[in-house]
Amino acid sequence: MTTLRSADPDTTGIIIVDHGSRRPTSNEMLERFVEAFAQQRAGTYPIVEPAHMELAEPSIATAFNRCVQRGATRVVVCPYFLAPGKHWHQDIPNLARAAGLQHPDVPYVVTAPIGLDPMINDVIASRLDYCLGQIDGRHDECEWCKGTGRCAMKRATETEAVVFEG
Repeated sequence: MTTLRSADPDTTGIIIVDHGSRRPTSNEMLERFVEAFAQQRAGTYPIVEPAHMELAEPSIATAFNRCVQRGATRVVVCPYFLAPGKHWHQDIPNLARAAGLQHPDVPYVVTAPIGLDPMINDVIASRLDYCLGQIDGRHDECEWCKGTGRCAMKRATETEAVVFEG
């Protein structure tokens, strides 16, 4: 097993990976997040790439290749997942290993998912405060809900159906 001792952050490639979706807007959300993360952390981690585990590009292999092309001498794969399910235990490590086989001199690691990080409490509270503020008339609809009718309290009815779009 290769250990990842302290190394220059300038040559550490970061891959932030989500599940991937058939819906382009879902994939774009990760890409926007990664772009913002990369801009905010450019002084610390200049090599940051998005990846989708499946269903969309860039794949983990594509992102790994891009990191190496940009000068990464080690790669850190960060799952954009809350819980450590099958994707974290099996799928992402297998895909990272397959990508790493193409670059045998570049060690890699898959980090833990976001999980129980205490900052998640602040994220959830912020989302709740904003959404309830919109319902109470204190905020405009967020960009994701704008014009969808989702930002209204509802009562369930038998005739109401929700369509899942993947």
